[in-house]
Amino acid sequence: MINPKIEKKLNKQLNDELYSSYFYLAMSAYFENNSFEGFANWMRVQSEEERKHAMKIYDYIHQVGGKVKLTAIKTPKTEWSSPLEVFKDTYKHECDVTKAINDIVDVAVKEKDHATNNFMQWFISEQVEEEATAQRLLDKIKFIGIDKQGLFLLDRELGKRTSEN
Repeated sequence: MINPKIEKKLNKQLNDELYSSYFYLAMSAYFENNSFEGFANWMRVQSEEERKHAMKIYDYIHQVGGKVKLTAIKTPKTEWSSPLEVFKDTYKHECDVTKAINDIVDVAVKEKDHATNNFMQWFISEQVEEEATAQRLLDKIKFIGIDKQGLFLLDRELGKRTSEN
């Protein structure tokens, strides 16, 4: 049976991952509404990825005899002033997720829950990638600035993302 402290933390993270999915979908809608189909695609794929993360946690909670507790998903921000602001929010969000993942691992270690610690290692590796990608895209947007041609080319590049890459 799962430790109640860890079950609570995992349920919070499950719900936070569902919020992440919703948050990225809101970003996708923002870009779609502003005719940035490539940016919209990238965010939509990101939204799908976050939902998959949530389902990994959902399955794990059941696998270890816990009880999944879904909560209301708060309304995400829906308006930004620019692609730069969107990617600043993206990077900050991924840093916050990393902190939450690390917190779960800290509790798992303290409680000597080796199974959860092992399970969460995948998320730790994933967050290294997520933060690096968000930082790289933020850096590109900062470099491009308001250059329309640069934004057009980056939009086209981001439009090539699929759920496999």
